[in-house]
Amino acid sequence: MSRQIIECVPNISEGRDEAKIKAISEIVETVDGVKLLDVDPGKATNRTVITFVGEPQKVIDAAFLLIKKASELIDMSKQTGAHPRFGATDVCPLVPISGITMEETVKYAHKLAKRVGEELHIPIYCYENAAQEEKRKNLANCRSGEYEGLKEKLSNPEWKPDFGPAEYTDDVKTTGVTAISARDFLIAYNINLNTTSTRRANAIAFDIREAGRGKTEDGTPTGKKVMDENGVQVRIPGKLKAVKGIGWFIEEYGVAQISYNLTNISITSMHEAFDETDKAATARGLRVTGSELIGLIPLQAMLDCADYYLIKQERSLGCSESEKIKIAIKSLGLDELKPFNPQEKIIEYMLDGGSKKLVDFDLKDFADETAGESMAPGGGSIAAYVGTLGVALGTMVANLSGHKSGWDDRWEEFSQWAVKGQAYKDTLLHLVDEDTNAFNKIIDGFRMPKSSEAEKAARLEAIEEATKYATEVPFKVMETAYQSMEVAKAMLTDGMQSSLSDSAVGILCAKTAVTGAYFNVKINAKDIKDRVFAEDLLTRGEEIYQKTIAIEAETIAHFNANI
Repeated sequence: MSRQIIECVPNISEGRDEAKIKAISEIVETVDGVKLLDVDPGKATNRTVITFVGEPQKVIDAAFLLIKKASELIDMSKQTGAHPRFGATDVCPLVPISGITMEETVKYAHKLAKRVGEELHIPIYCYENAAQEEKRKNLANCRSGEYEGLKEKLSNPEWKPDFGPAEYTDDVKTTGVTAISARDFLIAYNINLNTTSTRRANAIAFDIREAGRGKTEDGTPTGKKVMDENGVQVRIPGKLKAVKGIGWFIEEYGVAQISYNLTNISITSMHEAFDETDKAATARGLRVTGSELIGLIPLQAMLDCADYYLIKQERSLGCSESEKIKIAIKSLGLDELKPFNPQEKIIEYMLDGGSKKLVDFDLKDFADETAGESMAPGGGSIAAYVGTLGVALGTMVANLSGHKSGWDDRWEEFSQWAVKGQAYKDTLLHLVDEDTNAFNKIIDGFRMPKSSEAEKAARLEAIEEATKYATEVPFKVMETAYQSMEVAKAMLTDGMQSSLSDSAVGILCAKTAVTGAYFNVKINAKDIKDRVFAEDLLTRGEEIYQKTIAIEAETIAHFNANI
């Protein structure tokens, strides 16, 4: 149930006026659900890089407001700076973070570009993955001639903007042009070496980076260059694609580092860069001691890193998310130079601030909250949580079995079951809060005004829709808890027999979750006016309930026969 998150990284052509930068950057947080992560101004470049994240539609709404505000506060006819530029908002890339594909992100980029062009009358070029023709993929091509060449560029039919006016108006003279794109996530990542030598760090960087090193006749950096027919030095490519890198010495830490830009982590990940650098360092008599992440990283990149090292160790992949984060941090030595706080470095975790969820409570507080005077959390949330505990037990047995001495050749089999268990567990945990949220929507419906016929109709419709949803959520708990029983059932027969009771208790918890959720389906369904909808859920619920009862009976019989 991963929600869609994208990042937006607009670069504005103002890096000196703090008041303007503040007004432009902070407007994004007027859109509910959008979080401003970073504002990085540069005085010499007269340019500021702004980073914010959120759900796609909210992010492009915020980006629109930012572009509008920048167009009001920055006059490009008076702007100067060291960085290439052609607009008040020079570039505005969208980056998929989680739960969304690049193709979907491109659609949002085009949606934003169209709106900016039509409503703000700013010419828009779409580049990189959002480009609508090959020559526009490269930002340098789109920006050639920069601001000073816009009058000529906009009059050239070959460079007609993708959206917005195709003429150099008085407004365009002030706002300039904006380039909008969808691109892959870029990671700035430094790897630490047990040396102070920049030259040796550079040698390793040249081994790894895509551009490699220039070829010489004797293979040494100072040797005679080997040139091609065009008089350009021939290059020996490095090991990894989508990687830029250089060696440097960091006085603050007293060590040399290799500073990488991983320009597409779906091509070369952090852990691949780390491992290949480690091999190259070892071959040159050096050692990698750790690494440093600059900026933020998507959660999935950390989980992929953990999985990579777990597979190398022939360990189960079905451990918890928090455990995987610890494994990734230790495997890459991300905490060697300074503490690595996942809450401040992982994008999704930074978005999780705000009101506390039920699943964030400790055991005692959760029990106290349930026992309190409020009607929520109630039976639905408790059913979901009991189901969570049930599949957690089955997952535990899978992980224990995969680690059992003498069963080394079966680690993948048990790992697959543990991964399934973790997925069921995550869904049920989400439903703990969602059941309470659904109940609160019914309460909100009843609180709606009813002084006119229109208000009464709107109120009744809201209550009906909320009641339907409050019935669908416990049905989803039923369905998920029933499906999750496959993990504990497999462990009951094929897992460690010393954990037979754990597997059995897991199944009994799942059965309780199914029964409890079914009670909530039935009590909520009676208030639904759409009886076709209600009867369908009740029929399917009864079928799941009966299957669960049968599994419970089989489990008890199996346990008693094998104890």
